[in-house]
Amino acid sequence: MTKKNNEALRKAFSMFSTGITIVTATDKDKNPIGMTVNSFSSVSLDPPLVLWSIGKKQPSYESFLDAKGYAVNILSNKQIKLCNHFASSLENKFDNIDWKLSKNGFPIIADTLAWFDCVKWNDYAGGDHKILVGEVTSFDLNDMEPLTFWNGQIS
Repeated sequence: MTKKNNEALRKAFSMFSTGITIVTATDKDKNPIGMTVNSFSSVSLDPPLVLWSIGKKQPSYESFLDAKGYAVNILSNKQIKLCNHFASSLENKFDNIDWKLSKNGFPIIADTLAWFDCVKWNDYAGGDHKILVGEVTSFDLNDMEPLTFWNGQIS
């Protein structure tokens, strides 16, 4: 595909409205890591599976692949600053963030719309991304409005 076609395809993909999450894990030194992700989706209720994808050029790519799982934190419409914070290239994104470790040892961010604590189930090649599937071992939810991504805009 040409660069022009890639740009048009990206625009077409952006016509699908998605929620926004922050996916978190811990690296090999047990430091919390996290990134803003909108490629999250439920897969199965039995077993309870979710998926998301990570670009192979992401700085935390190897850390997420090596992790024993991750937490998916779904953002509310009051968390746009948090979304932008975790989308940045800051080294320690958890400074001044209210969070705790899940039962599986992954960061759960306070006051999100919902969260899922997941152990690694499988991963798959996906072009310039890796598709990570996790089995949900626990979750929680709150009654709030979602933060969404549509047409290149967060709202």
